[in-house]
Amino acid sequence: MSDKDEELQSLDELAAEGDEADFDAAAESYDEIEALRSERDDFRDKFMRALADAENTRKRAERDRREAENYGGSKLARDMLPVYDNLRRALQSSEESEKEVNAALLEGVELTMRELISVFKKHGIDPITPEVGDKFDPQLHQAMFEAPVPGTKAGEIIQVSGEGFMLHDRLLRPAQVGVSSMKAS
Repeated sequence: MSDKDEELQSLDELAAEGDEADFDAAAESYDEIEALRSERDDFRDKFMRALADAENTRKRAERDRREAENYGGSKLARDMLPVYDNLRRALQSSEESEKEVNAALLEGVELTMRELISVFKKHGIDPITPEVGDKFDPQLHQAMFEAPVPGTKAGEIIQVSGEGFMLHDRLLRPAQVGVSSMKAS
């Protein structure tokens, strides 16, 4: 019987050891599962941040591409404005007596002017042509002088010295104007 008791005791001890081992293994597994969940959550957070960053970069690149397409030639356009001004002056300075003598030359200048205007329109360059009597807008006009002119209100355009230009929705060059400084009576 003593061998049996020893055997039983061994089985009981083994069962007790097994229960302790199961509890320790379960605790270790639980800790390991929690560590894996935490790591998974960290990776998910990093992935979502990287995805958002990639989307923001894509949107920024698209915006930059559009701006470069629309406004990339602004320096060249600004440099072409004096050519426009000189052609306009050439057409305005010809007198009636010269028109018959220089008809072919003037026609060439007019055709060149039309082509330049066509190219400007094609690339989104539009003239700003204020009229005498319009209200002065500092966003579009540059005041070259102020003068009190009877019959006008303060802030009205009294003379247009030069045209301005817009490149799409940006000011390329303001229109040059004279502005009334007449005080209200």
